[in-house]
Parts: sequence; C-alpha cells; structure tokens
Amino acid sequence: MQNRRKATLIGLIAIVLWSSIVGLIRGVSENLGATGGAAMIYSVASGLLLLTVGFPRVREFPRAYLVWGSLLFVAYELCLSLSIGYANSGRQAIEVGMVNYLWPAFTILCAILFNRQKSSLLIVPGFLTAVLGICWVLGGEQGLDPAGMVRNIQNNPLSYGLAFAGAVIWASYCTVTNRIANGKNGITLFFMLTALALWGKYLLSGESSIVMTGSGLIYLALAASAMGFGYAAWNVGILHGNVTLLAGASYFIPVFSAALAASVLRAPLSASFWQGAALVCAGSILCWFATRGRPSGASPS
Repeated sequence: MQNRRKATLIGLIAIVLWSSIVGLIRGVSENLGATGGAAMIYSVASGLLLLTVGFPRVREFPRAYLVWGSLLFVAYELCLSLSIGYANSGRQAIEVGMVNYLWPAFTILCAILFNRQKSSLLIVPGFLTAVLGICWVLGGEQGLDPAGMVRNIQNNPLSYGLAFAGAVIWASYCTVTNRIANGKNGITLFFMLTALALWGKYLLSGESSIVMTGSGLIYLALAASAMGFGYAAWNVGILHGNVTLLAGASYFIPVFSAALAASVLRAPLSASFWQGAALVCAGSILCWFATRGRPSGASPS
C-alpha cells in the first residue's frame, strides 16, 4: 500500500511537470529561437530519458507500433513545440496551449469510434463543453465572441492551426498505440526522433544561430527536465499507482498549465480566460465519465 501511494505521488509530480511545459517552452523559444530552442529541449530530454527509462529493445517492437508510433509522436511534438514557439506573445502562447488541451476529449471520442469503447450519452455534452471552453478562451476579454475568436485566430493561424492539429494527432496516437503497442514503450526512441526532426528543420529553415544566455540555459534545463522526468514519473504512476486518481487529476492540467505559464511569462489572464479553461476541464471530465471505465494511461503532454 505504501509503495502504491509513493507511485501515485510520483505520478502526480508528472502532472505538475507537464503543467509547466507551455510556459517553459515559450521561455526557451524567446531566448533560443522557436525551432532551435525546441531541438535543444528534445535533445537534452532524450539524454535524461536514456538515464531514467533507458533505450528500448526496438527489435521487440511490433512493426506497426514502431512506424505509426514514431510518425504520430514526432508529428505531435513538432506541432506542440512550434505552435508555442511561433506565438506572437506570452498570452497567445497560453491560448495556443489551451487549444492543445482538446486532446483528452478527442482521445475519448476516437476510442469510442475506433476502439469500440463503451460510453454513455454524457459524451455529447462533454465534448461540446470542451469545444465551447476553447471558443470562450479564444474570444478574448468578451468571452464567447465568435467575431473576436475569428480575429484572434486570423492574427496567427499557424500557431492555432498547429495546436489544433496536435490535439487531433495526439488523440490518434493514443488510440492507435493502445491497440498495437503490445505493452512496449518507445518514448526514449520517439524523443530522439523528434530531436532529429527539429534539428533537420532548423538546418533547412535558415533560422538565426542559437546564442546561449544564462536565462536561456535555465529555461532549457527546466523544460527538458519537465519533459524527460515527466514521462518517466508518469510511467511509474501508471504502472504502480492509483490510475483512476491520476487520470482524474490529469484533466485539470489546462488550469494548472495556464496558471504556471501566466506566472512564468508574466502574462495576466482575464476572468473570461479562466472561465473557458474551466469549461475545457469540465468537458474533458464529462467525456471521461461517459466511458465509465479506466483510462488507457495515455500521457497528458
């Protein structure tokens, strides 16, 4: 029982670490550049995962998991890091991060459609509430304001588009790997592939040279640690802790993430933003209740 409590606590630490990612990625991008900074984060995080999780025995992986898991994971991490890095301001980075947190609702919807996950009619109001929350956030100071939301997205369609695509891709990753992974965990390999993809983009994009600064190094160390140790801690929690408690806590990541990012980036958030964030959490929780079962243990990145 004591070991289970410790594992659950470690899993909860992972949630705190992941909640800090939006603010830390933005801090790295402001100091080291959007692409180069992200490449540095995943490179350092890969090293941390090698030390904590180790390198997997790739030959034992199902081929479908190796191919589709790699493609979907790398695509998601690119969308996540670059959507935040390309944001025009700290406030916009937080909004972009909130769009990414549509993934829990999308994941459960995909599980119902493709994995024959049983659910109740709660899935309908749950999904609509999560989407309404995002619309509320993007409406700005006025809350639910369709015209304001459209203007906001038009201000930076690339960042918002990448964040939305990332939510869909991560839902696909969770759905696909749940069926084909056969209990294997390729997280270290996937992080290394993500780093390689980002370095390739950096070399081809002509982005300015990376200039290391004191603040940049601090943000880099914190962001890489949050990602690398976050995944390692989550694995411990899911394998040995209270999965139900961890899953319930993970649905509050949007609120935790916004609060930490607002503090790190010194970007005050309006009451309407918090209302929207609360709706995103409520919608995800309703979707979870709709399945009436235990979650698959997908990482809440």
